[in-house]
Amino acid sequence: MKKFFLLLELMRFDKPIGTLLLLWPTLSALYLISGGYPSLKIVIIFTLGTFLMRSAGCVINDFFDKEIDGSVARTKDRPLVTGSVSEKEAIYLFIFLLSLSGFLLFFLNKLSLYLALMGLGLTLLYPLTKRFFRIPQLFLGLAFSWGILLASASVLNHLPLLTWLMFLACFFWIIAYDTVYAMIDIEDDKKIGNNSSAITFGDKDTKIVFICYFLSILFWLLAGVVAKVTLVYYMSLILVTIICLNQRELIKERNPQKCFKAFQNNNWVGLSIFIGSFLGTI
Repeated sequence: MKKFFLLLELMRFDKPIGTLLLLWPTLSALYLISGGYPSLKIVIIFTLGTFLMRSAGCVINDFFDKEIDGSVARTKDRPLVTGSVSEKEAIYLFIFLLSLSGFLLFFLNKLSLYLALMGLGLTLLYPLTKRFFRIPQLFLGLAFSWGILLASASVLNHLPLLTWLMFLACFFWIIAYDTVYAMIDIEDDKKIGNNSSAITFGDKDTKIVFICYFLSILFWLLAGVVAKVTLVYYMSLILVTIICLNQRELIKERNPQKCFKAFQNNNWVGLSIFIGSFLGTI
């Protein structure tokens, strides 16, 4: 039983914010694309798929990072670092989660299958990018936004302008919040030679974060225009703007605790956009 809970910890089951940050924009896309009435089957498939793929991503990330996580204060007690979960067990768990995700694809169309395979490639590649690419958050932005492409493919069987507007909105949002997250580990990352946007952006980090938030809101705004949503959607974007402005205040001193609080606040950003998408299309 102890091993079971350790495997759940490896999947970040106790830290659902990562799943929520994936889920909110994906569900928002489903509602905007379908005009407010996605099928229950599709909603269930994408909710389960989001949880499974985020969990699989965490497992493979920790597998690749097991040698360096011990040098980072925030990650030094992870199961693969302490040895409480073996490498073989982690790989078996990753394959199991991937298999469950793959089973869900049988309920979707061929375009969704092809996109899912590409998304898997990004999931496998991202953990390695911090070793050779100066802004690995760009790859995370692609991987975490991929659910929007899958959502569109599953409902429409093609990728219209609305899909790409939402994809870009999600992409810039992820760059922003993961840069904020990277600020927490910036000193440890410098010591061990990891790349991150927080390091690469330097003293322009807070400015670039704010620009990314602005671009994200702008693309969500354009998506609303294309989707012909009601006023309540735009009201949700006003709330999102207020939350993002508050985050700018939290991160301006680059205090790790305040940066973590700012990162967590992005759950409210995603939830606000989802509520706006839900109410703005009914």
